[in-house]
Amino acid sequence: MERRNRNFLVILIAVVIAIAVFASFGLPLFYGPTPEIVLPTPQPTGQGQTGEMGQGGGVRVEVTPTTVQSVIAALSRLESYSRTVTTTLAGISVSARVWVDGGWTRTDLTLPAGRGAHTIVGDGKVWRWYDGDREARVWSADGGSADVEGQRIPTYEDVLDLEPESITAAGYEEKNGMDCVFVSVEVAEPAQVERYWVSADNGLLVAAETESGGEVVWSMTATVPEIPVSASASFALPDGTVLHTVGGG
Repeated sequence: MERRNRNFLVILIAVVIAIAVFASFGLPLFYGPTPEIVLPTPQPTGQGQTGEMGQGGGVRVEVTPTTVQSVIAALSRLESYSRTVTTTLAGISVSARVWVDGGWTRTDLTLPAGRGAHTIVGDGKVWRWYDGDREARVWSADGGSADVEGQRIPTYEDVLDLEPESITAAGYEEKNGMDCVFVSVEVAEPAQVERYWVSADNGLLVAAETESGGEVVWSMTATVPEIPVSASASFALPDGTVLHTVGGG
């Protein structure tokens, strides 16, 4: 068990430190219908240039440091998808395959030594096991979203929880082939700049980075999501217990 814990601590160098950087994870998800936002085709611009976005009712919403949180709050978010998330710290990158469906998240992560770590989050609990295990450890989730517990990355809720006065730039940009709402934030303690790119199509965080001393010290990026989750995706424990059936609640 101690060996497993040591292996997991190694990977936390690349993922859990991100939690310390983004300290306010896990605002409740927004429920009910939300207006669709259509992002105009981005034009070659520098980061932080003001943009305009058209909402479903034809109202034009300017994307500025003042309005960007309201714009992001109005985005419709995917409930069923899969994608690959990569985090990089000090030049070391770690990738995880993620499946999200109906409030459940499964994450398969490969540890530096090559062993797989698996996490399922849902129904207020977290299950985790490693390759070769016959049983999973289980504990109560901390009340945050499944994205936080399962993927250990920021979510768009974190952008909504930012202090408005800390937002220094906002606009729209293309990132990783996706049209995004861009937000830049200055943090006083410790002195750093945080940047977020939230997909205008699906409300998911596409990329994020933290800059300190003029260098990017941490970053995350995600692939274009596959929609919806494949019916073959497994939310089962190593002993065969099925916690969730895709599309079946």
